[in-house]
Amino acid sequence: MLYLKTLIIVVQLLSALGVIGLVLLQHGKGADMGAAFGSGASGSLFGASGSANFLSRTTAVLATVFFLSTLALTYLGSYHAKPSAGVLGASAPAPVVASAPVAASLTAAPVASAPAAASAASSSGNDVPK
Repeated sequence: MLYLKTLIIVVQLLSALGVIGLVLLQHGKGADMGAAFGSGASGSLFGASGSANFLSRTTAVLATVFFLSTLALTYLGSYHAKPSAGVLGASAPAPVVASAPVAASLTAAPVASAPAAASAASSSGNDVPK
């Protein structure tokens, strides 16, 4: 599962960088007016409108990949594995820790040694404020 998350994060990072780069390469809406008066766009690699069409389609594809990878990471981040049902098909209940020995030593102690039992109970690791 860790390898899948790492792969999706790498795909998301590369698609984000690609979208940033392609958006910065594209011309604004006002650039079409300059191309109409012969600013040299018709002699480019993709032609007069081929560059805008190619860049916009590639940007849309990379944005879709980024969106899908974000959804996949969200799904994988919210996924929690369910505990196994075990051999018998029913989940075993958690064992209950009983604190009976501490309670038995307090009730079985004589009245004269009550301060000693209280100090023994407080030194047993219980950090309960008094």
